[in-house]
Amino acid sequence: MKKILLLFVCLRCFDWTSHAQLKIGVKAGLNFANVTSTAGFSNSDRTGYMIGGYIAPKAKKLLGFRSEIMLSRQGYNYKTNTNNNTVSLDYLLLPQLITLNIGKKINIHAGPQIAILLNAESDTIRNNGGLINYFKKFDYAVAGGLEISPLSGFFIGARINVSLQKANEEAPLGGSWPAEVPRLDVRNNVVQVYAGWRF
Repeated sequence: MKKILLLFVCLRCFDWTSHAQLKIGVKAGLNFANVTSTAGFSNSDRTGYMIGGYIAPKAKKLLGFRSEIMLSRQGYNYKTNTNNNTVSLDYLLLPQLITLNIGKKINIHAGPQIAILLNAESDTIRNNGGLINYFKKFDYAVAGGLEISPLSGFFIGARINVSLQKANEEAPLGGSWPAEVPRLDVRNNVVQVYAGWRF
């Protein structure tokens, strides 16, 4: 599955570079992130940021495609009997989206997404503390959302990203394990709201 998604991304990017007419967009916004399946681990939403852009062939019909790249800060807040902490997970997101264009003002989009973990840290374990070793370096998900363009060039949007793979490594039986990382399998779940400009 991972190899298929990576191949899809590479082929799509290569294919779009052959188009003479490309639309380019930039955007930034907020993430409302959490992890799912955390029985025995009290967690809550973590607010982060996202910034990135996209390229797409100029849409001439109802359906279109676009390839995005984003830096996304995700993670979760958690509380146990002895700890109260925040975990930050920085990902490079590579969504490949099909767009349904409703006139010139609205589009609905959905598709697969690849995520590469760049950094993991908590309030007590910074980026050189090895926390990243307890999380998967690669994630894949499905993404879907809605964009509205009230003014020419300007757009606002919202999207949900639902992971299809567990975010953390498998915890060993016994032995030491960071309190910041659940021993159960967890998955990223992110809602994004953003604004941007297309050229």
